[in-house]
Amino acid sequence: MGLARCLAAAFLYCLLVGFSTGQRVVTVQKGPLYRVRGSHITLWCKVSGYQGPAEQNFQWSIYLPSAPEREVQIVSTVDPSFPYAIYTQRVRSRGIYVERVQGDAVLLHITELQDRDAGEYECHTPNTDERYFGSYSAKTNLSVISDTLSASMAPQVLTRTEGDMVDLTCEVSKSTAQHTHLSVGWYHLHEAREHHAEEVLTLSKDFVLSPGPSYLQRFLAGDVQLNKVGNTTYKLSISGVQLLDQGQLYCEAAEWIEDPDETWKDISHKQTGRTLLVVMSWGRDLSVDIAAAETSLSEGDTLQLDCTVGSQKSSSRHFQVLWLFDSVEMARVDPKGVLIWEEEYEKRAKLGQVRAFKQSNVVYVLTIYEVGLKDNGMYQCSVSEVRTPGDFHSIQTNLSSGIQVNVKPKGSRMRLSVSTSTPQVVAGDALILLCEVQGATSPVSVQWWHLPLEHPGPQVLVATMEQDGTLSLGSTYRDSRTRGSLRLEKARSGAFTLVIPNTLDEGDSGRYWCKATEWFRGQSWTEEGDTAVRVSSMGLGLQATLRSRIATITYGNSFELVCQVSANYSLKEVPMSVGWFFQPSPPTGHYHELVQVFPSGTVAWGAAQPHFRGKVQLMKTATSFSLHIHSAMAADEGTYRCEVEVWRRNTVPLGQPAATARSNAVGIKVVLPESKLRVATKESSVEIASGADTAIECRIMSAQNNSQFAITWYLLPAPVEATPMQIIRADYSSILEYGAEFSSPAQKSRFLSQRVSSTVFWLQILSANPRDQGRYYCVVEEWLWLGNGWYKLGEEVSGRTMLEFKVPERQLQLEKANHSISAREGEDVTLHCLLQGARLPTTHLSATWFRGEDSLLTLHCDGTIEYPWESLAGRLYLRRPAASDFSLTLSRVEGGDAGVYHCQVEEWQQLSEEKGWVLQALARSGYTQLTTVPTVLTGLSRICSSPPLLNFILYLPLVLILLLALAVFCWYFKFRKNKKGNSTGDELMELQGAGGVKKT
Repeated sequence: MGLARCLAAAFLYCLLVGFSTGQRVVTVQKGPLYRVRGSHITLWCKVSGYQGPAEQNFQWSIYLPSAPEREVQIVSTVDPSFPYAIYTQRVRSRGIYVERVQGDAVLLHITELQDRDAGEYECHTPNTDERYFGSYSAKTNLSVISDTLSASMAPQVLTRTEGDMVDLTCEVSKSTAQHTHLSVGWYHLHEAREHHAEEVLTLSKDFVLSPGPSYLQRFLAGDVQLNKVGNTTYKLSISGVQLLDQGQLYCEAAEWIEDPDETWKDISHKQTGRTLLVVMSWGRDLSVDIAAAETSLSEGDTLQLDCTVGSQKSSSRHFQVLWLFDSVEMARVDPKGVLIWEEEYEKRAKLGQVRAFKQSNVVYVLTIYEVGLKDNGMYQCSVSEVRTPGDFHSIQTNLSSGIQVNVKPKGSRMRLSVSTSTPQVVAGDALILLCEVQGATSPVSVQWWHLPLEHPGPQVLVATMEQDGTLSLGSTYRDSRTRGSLRLEKARSGAFTLVIPNTLDEGDSGRYWCKATEWFRGQSWTEEGDTAVRVSSMGLGLQATLRSRIATITYGNSFELVCQVSANYSLKEVPMSVGWFFQPSPPTGHYHELVQVFPSGTVAWGAAQPHFRGKVQLMKTATSFSLHIHSAMAADEGTYRCEVEVWRRNTVPLGQPAATARSNAVGIKVVLPESKLRVATKESSVEIASGADTAIECRIMSAQNNSQFAITWYLLPAPVEATPMQIIRADYSSILEYGAEFSSPAQKSRFLSQRVSSTVFWLQILSANPRDQGRYYCVVEEWLWLGNGWYKLGEEVSGRTMLEFKVPERQLQLEKANHSISAREGEDVTLHCLLQGARLPTTHLSATWFRGEDSLLTLHCDGTIEYPWESLAGRLYLRRPAASDFSLTLSRVEGGDAGVYHCQVEEWQQLSEEKGWVLQALARSGYTQLTTVPTVLTGLSRICSSPPLLNFILYLPLVLILLLALAVFCWYFKFRKNKKGNSTGDELMELQGAGGVKKT
């Protein structure tokens, strides 16, 4: 009995193990899902591990929240009677339908989602296996939410001239309870391509700005910008508008939600009204547009064409309009409105079949009544501007774009539609295209054409099927070794299927045109349609997008960068590596590699930025890489980017990768700790006696802990408009630096910077004198060591302290008269400074000479002399024939010595050794204007004693003129000598003394 049980158990175990390899599994899109009422939703479902035919069937049901236990059948791929009554009509009208992606995978489409569509959806696959084993259904939840997205922009017409600026604002808002993101984009509709919108600039859901191809260079140059200027306001700015910007602009917003499978889905789209932008050309503002109410007509219909002239001040200008048919002139309307027909159309005009007239100065109308097949073709209007109505020479001419008019025989009712069941495929997969022709009553021929997406150019013929079924292939598609054997088949009446078995690469992407031509009694008419296909390959569509939740990081905090990878194909099981790169701030011109993570998990660190190692955490998900940086420092500030490399599936990543994608750059700014520096700003004043010592205080009220300070002392002299002078600077390392005016040894010995306490600094002034009078203040800089260097956090300016001196009661007497003297270059000159009247016998005198406001020389009361300007020390002398004479002698006068001079004399008395010297009296002299004369011109003035002749030489210092003047002078002297006999003794002495006459 025990043995039988063991054998039965072993048999059951083997049976289970044997069947486990073929276990059926049904997988449905992971929920819960949130979709907007009224939107189009798709739910995918697939089955694996099955036995039986490759094409499996699927049945969709729903469990409503009001009855969660009751199954309500919706749609089936095998049973038309499967839907319950509440879904029957929607299934028949294809409001709900199932799209088969492949034999074991389908999509459930609900074209217009309703509130009652919320619930738990079940995907069931009928059994095709020999026995039941595995799961046959899967469920997912769907919630229907309100559409709260709104986008608005006031429609308007803007007229700008080339080079002007345009600003447009778009209001976008949402109030969805779930976490969603917004994307906002601006689009441009050209007048010539009314149904093809061109992207201008888009702010993606990941907060990345992406310009359209035509606006890339202008975006990089900063001429096209999109900024969020409020909670709901987005502004598009275009600097320097161009003629190609003319057209309609509108804003489109999309709301995105992240599904449980970590993919983002756009659940709502809104477009605003359109703004018409008209761009005028400089000097050539003439534009011409042609429009027709209907371009597809039947025989006997009426065709009306309107030609509109666009220009500034059009009412006062004169235009001539030509109507053209297939580039041949039909008629012309002169500026006075006179109509001239060509011969063929003149006959039709007399019969009332055609009519043309000038409706206004900018609108011209052409009407053809009862059109025939001969009126098929291209219509254009040409406008020329003339200066006067009778002028035959045009100022400017512009030709409108063409309008193609198709006239069909009355019996033609052909319609055409083009579609594909493979809008997105990976290179190597089959491409299936369908062209359906309806309403044709005569034989039809079909042509398929391809317009590549990446490299627009002429259309390429793919295949042709004639009326009799004869098939021919385009030259590019004849070799079956590249794309396989192409098939163009007539599946049923009016349905033509084109199959390309093996797509080659992304070059097979683009638009595929079907052109169907119906033939009847030697006449034909054509309808055409197209559909878009995207063929993905390794690298095509591969993108790496770098983002950070925050771009400004406080020092010491952490931040994370996420490198999101996307492609036009599934990235599952694709080997990927990521490299992280960094460019410090300010930019050095190139990026340094931080770290490289290989598909095997190996990590290789770069050597250029070693401080990152040990503070960086690397993470990876299915389609993203993360770089987490702890404890941000100032050295972490700069620009980051990632670079992703992919290898083909199921291959070891050796050699070159199949594709590489470099992300956008993300700038990270590290904000230093906020400065808490506060300095006392109260104004004050100090009055002292001349010669006394004093101290100016600089007090720090608050600052960061562990801060160091740099103190710079300034003097603002007495005049209000005077420039501050730097006295002394003590940096955070206590290194001293004196200003230019205080760098002499005498000044350095009198001005000292002292730190009294941790927050109090003094500027000590020893033996102060009236020249030190003015307003003193300090500038405090706060410095902090932040791990890798010293950083300046802040700067504050103290209040000013006015240093004043007690005015002496007694005044000295100096000569106050002003003088003006002239000296030749190279001569010596003496400037007088005489003290008048008596002085106290116990006092000592000091004197200072100034040129302008600059001190040249100071005689101190102890008899020492100070020269602030070392370059003048050898040419300045105080010649004191008397104690009261302080005259200054300037030797070897130079051109730069010219200026205004004055002296200041001070009387000092030493009260005691403790109290030191005290100023008793002072006085300033009058001003002396010193003018210097160049040596060459001075010699000439002695030779040519006549003032008119001197002026003549001064104004024309040319060698030939000087020689001519000397010759005339010598002739004149000789003439006088001959006339009088001899020159007087005085004249000879004067000439010889000046060196102007040499005896021969």
